[in-house]
Amino acid sequence: MKEQLIQKIKDHKAIVGIVGLGYVGLPLILRFTEVGFPALGFDIDKTKVEKLKKGKSYIGHISSATIAGRSRKAVQIAEGKTVPLFDATNDYSRASEPDVLILCVPTPLNRNREPDLSYVRKTVNSLLPQLRPGQIISLESTTYPGTTEEEVRPRIEGRGFVVGKDIFLVYSPEREDPGNPLYNTRNIPKVCGGSTTDCLEVGRALYGEVVDRVIPLSSTRAAELTKLLENIYRAVNIGLVNELKVVADRMGIDIREVIEAAATKPFGFTPFYPGPGLGGHCIPIDPFYLTWKAREYGINTRFIELAGEVNAAMPHWVVGKVTDALNGKGRSVKGAKILVLGLAYKKNVDDPRESPAMEIMEVLRSKGAELSYSDPHVPVFPPMRKHEFELKSKELTPDLLKKVDCVLLITDHDDFPYDLISAHANLIVDTRGVYRSGEANVVKA
Repeated sequence: MKEQLIQKIKDHKAIVGIVGLGYVGLPLILRFTEVGFPALGFDIDKTKVEKLKKGKSYIGHISSATIAGRSRKAVQIAEGKTVPLFDATNDYSRASEPDVLILCVPTPLNRNREPDLSYVRKTVNSLLPQLRPGQIISLESTTYPGTTEEEVRPRIEGRGFVVGKDIFLVYSPEREDPGNPLYNTRNIPKVCGGSTTDCLEVGRALYGEVVDRVIPLSSTRAAELTKLLENIYRAVNIGLVNELKVVADRMGIDIREVIEAAATKPFGFTPFYPGPGLGGHCIPIDPFYLTWKAREYGINTRFIELAGEVNAAMPHWVVGKVTDALNGKGRSVKGAKILVLGLAYKKNVDDPRESPAMEIMEVLRSKGAELSYSDPHVPVFPPMRKHEFELKSKELTPDLLKKVDCVLLITDHDDFPYDLISAHANLIVDTRGVYRSGEANVVKA
């Protein structure tokens, strides 16, 4: 069974199924089709599936032309059997068709900041009736150590399959960085851990066909912890510079000047930069997966939680800087017209998930501010679980900039006209260090 599946993968005759076609799943499925694997995408969102079938993209950095081109092609996988190079469906009964099932579903936190594995459980349960011998299942969703063995494997074995013989199970965390011009799905090394040695062998064969380097680990648990370490490292270091930012601000020192000076040291220092708070689907969430799991072992992860507290406080610190800046102009927050620049969680992407802009806007609204925003990547304020604004992105014009009391720069997209903004805005609160020349109308936050 193992040898047959590996040979099928090496010949690019294996059908690859990707479950969850978001910012992780869609680039991954396109990479498989790029090297000739026929792929079938699954998603519960009918709108996404319909768009893909029409050859349209819903992610900014992925072109519709790419999707349309793949959708029109077909490949032969056996004598007399041809399948589409790329197809999409919300019919999970088709899960028996792929030889490979890769799960790229959300793993958010619940209201109590505890891991919410409901998407993983529901997805696995939906796939179970269609599983057959000779398939490999890979979980890519970020999660705590033990998820693959404690949540996924028992469900598969409950159907009578032997993991490592009938079904091959691996964990290989996603490492997507949307908007990064240097690194993509192909050249980002891929970590992979298997439930058994045979599972790992199949996993290495699979990912070795689409990424330049596969890093094998001893277990799925080690792979799960690797992903958490990557993002905890970033969260803790960002928390450190955010705390130093507050100290430096009180001392009248530009923290970015200090970081850039420290970064000239050729060893022992990696620069991290402060901001208005953490955003995206990884860094604000992933560290708490480990803090939750660590409690099962009687361990309190104080370092991680302290960094989380510092980072979580940043939106409120920014609001305080806006309040002080407006007071300096003889204005209160109540009734002030505030234009927010950037809803996306990072520059040059269209993903607003967990963006600090949302909480900042909520707090400012509660204080009576009149809000508007501009973001060329997010034309309409998206439906969110925790935030609701009926707003559309405004075009930046001299007239608009003169009319608002404060421009609050949250996300430093490259295509914002920064010279135009500084020339016409009455007040700019800059959370990203864009303005460094001592402009009289700029307050650093």
